[in-house]
Amino acid sequence: MEKVILIVEDDTQNRKLFRDLLNVKGYRTLEAANGKEGVETAKAMKPGLILMDIQMPVMDGLKAVGILKGDHETRDIPVIALTSYAMKGDQERLLKAGFDLYISKPIDTREFLKKVAEYL
Repeated sequence: MEKVILIVEDDTQNRKLFRDLLNVKGYRTLEAANGKEGVETAKAMKPGLILMDIQMPVMDGLKAVGILKGDHETRDIPVIALTSYAMKGDQERLLKAGFDLYISKPIDTREFLKKVAEYL
């Protein structure tokens, strides 16, 4: 089965970096520029994994993960928070909000790919 990963990230350079890293490893990617697009894409395409930024226009990652985890069709899709939030307590807050894992930006590319593989 083809492994499809949805990247929800408003920064085009970050989106390109994540896409390029994943494509080189053989993953197919879908992209969304904000939480609203991410929710719509996830519901339509049912990816195997979602990588989601927290701070985005239109709808932030916290609201988006709440919608996805509250919907029976998307609640079992793992969602990894990719964020520059690195304050004490942020990881716990994001996991409590529904994210399955927290990866801080800037990412360590090897660790990033290892974590993605673990969730697929």
